[in-house]
Amino acid sequence: MATTALVTGANKGLGLETVRRFAAMGWDVFLTSRDAARGSAAAAELDVRFVQLDVTSDGSVAAAADAVEAQVGRLDVLVNNAGVGAVPHPPGDTRVAELREVFEVNVFGPVRVTNAFLPLLRAAEHPRVVMVSSGLGSVVVSGRPDALALVPPQLGYPASKAALNMVTSQYARALEGIRVNAVDPGFTATDLTRHRGHQTVSEGAEVIVRLADIGPDGPTGGFFDRNGTVPW
Repeated sequence: MATTALVTGANKGLGLETVRRFAAMGWDVFLTSRDAARGSAAAAELDVRFVQLDVTSDGSVAAAADAVEAQVGRLDVLVNNAGVGAVPHPPGDTRVAELREVFEVNVFGPVRVTNAFLPLLRAAEHPRVVMVSSGLGSVVVSGRPDALALVPPQLGYPASKAALNMVTSQYARALEGIRVNAVDPGFTATDLTRHRGHQTVSEGAEVIVRLADIGPDGPTGGFFDRNGTVPW
């Protein structure tokens, strides 16, 4: 029986590469995206399933979960990849409305999706959840000189990823039998980084795929990049 997996925000970038890698492993993959036309075209190219899913919509997420249940009845791997950046305003100039928009996708989205798919994850023999975070969500990493040189001080994106890290930790503590981890793909050349990243999407997806493919005795409640553990 093939491993079933669903990736959010997967019509391009890291999400698309993750779907590509899963499909190459022989997994039964659901590529999801908010844009139905782009998502269905990407899924057709990779010969995987497509489900429309907007992580900011309760109705859309519930419909996606119903569709997956009807087609396969369980979910072995959930990758919460959908995310947005933020206008890099200095902290003192940041409006609360800006933060709310970023948190809606980067924090509330993964919570909304994870909760909706919990029954399908629990129906799997060895369920795993991967939260795609960022090194900027680490207090230690974001304060390093190399990080400060790349990204000026700002609230939206780093704060949302720090919140996602805590969400990951608490799910891992609460969900017995489900391995839940956060990953930092690194500074990858995608639309999110305006293609300034020094890593390819193939390199960035490595840690996502690795944590999605862990065994029943694999880690849970951790934060990882390609080289190992990332400090909180």
